Amino acid sequence: MPDLGRFLPLSNRPGSDESAVSRDRRNQIADVVAAAARIVAAAPPEQASALAGEFVSTARLREEVSPDAAGLALLDARVRDGRRRGIRTLSRVVRAYLLLTQSAGVTAQLPPAVTGAVALYAATTAPLPRRAVVAGHRVRASDDGWEFGRGTRLEGTGVQIIAFLLAVSEEPPRPPAPSPE
Repeated sequence: MPDLGRFLPLSNRPGSDESAVSRDRRNQIADVVAAAARIVAAAPPEQASALAGEFVSTARLREEVSPDAAGLALLDARVRDGRRRGIRTLSRVVRAYLLLTQSAGVTAQLPPAVTGAVALYAATTAPLPRRAVVAGHRVRASDDGWEFGRGTRLEGTGVQIIAFLLAVSEEPPRPPAPSPE
């Protein structure tokens, strides 16, 4: 019974510095937008405008900036200095970023704090067939150091997990490979 307290919310777990914890996701969103802007800037000029427009449209940031490469380059500063934004917006921007990386043929790179937050949010808001895949499992990012849930373990990289949950990829997290004995 003494172990029960660690499973309860607001329990007497060892304290840690939580001063950086916030529901405001502006900085994370701005960082993802900046990464998208770098991908668009590296694309051939005839393709850059279409990639930027698709990113801005999918991220639903069209009212913030003109949907072209020049507008995208200014967007991260506008987001960072603008109004507060939550996890729903971060999730949309990350989905747009993942689609952009697929279109540009580059590897998506996102920080663990972003992949973890988006995965946890998407695990509760994704379409039912995708939620059903992770329901009743412990989902673990093999590269980002986060996990959530209870049950048998499913693994994948942080980007693979969120790509599946955000309907960008059809590859779900899988049980870990058995270790050779």
